[in-house]
Amino acid sequence: MWTAATQTHFCHPSNRFYPALRGAGLIDWELDAKEGMTPAQREQLAATGIGITNLVPGATARASEVATTELAAGVERLRGLVERVRPRVVVVAGITAYRVAFADPVAVLGERPSPFPGAAMWVIPNPSGLNAHVTTAGMATWLRRVAEAAGITADPGNGGNHQVVV
Repeated sequence: MWTAATQTHFCHPSNRFYPALRGAGLIDWELDAKEGMTPAQREQLAATGIGITNLVPGATARASEVATTELAAGVERLRGLVERVRPRVVVVAGITAYRVAFADPVAVLGERPSPFPGAAMWVIPNPSGLNAHVTTAGMATWLRRVAEAAGITADPGNGGNHQVVV
């Protein structure tokens, strides 16, 4: 819900996404979870080559509040975005969301077969503080692997439009 209030994806004091991006060397700033991203931070993130969207529009307190039909419909919405933006890598943050949305109940984390021509598909752990199975350092490792697959380095401005994180 705080994400919606701040208009910043993954914006919650316990969410590991931005600390992990920093730990992976992909950003050099800290997110103020009370305020959300500044316009300058949004520009820097985009210049790095990282874009963020949602499979399902709207805010929920927990992923379990999202219906299976909403996730499946989100894949089609994402397909349109991928066709327009043409990223090198599409990432789903959360194995459960991926399994349901892409009808792949036994999927594991990592690179997956891509339903999007021209884009690799990755599934990484959900960075939410509710996910006790991932640390910030572990999340940073996943983000670094995805960034490398997309050709993004720690040099802001070199990335362009290479990655969509969902």
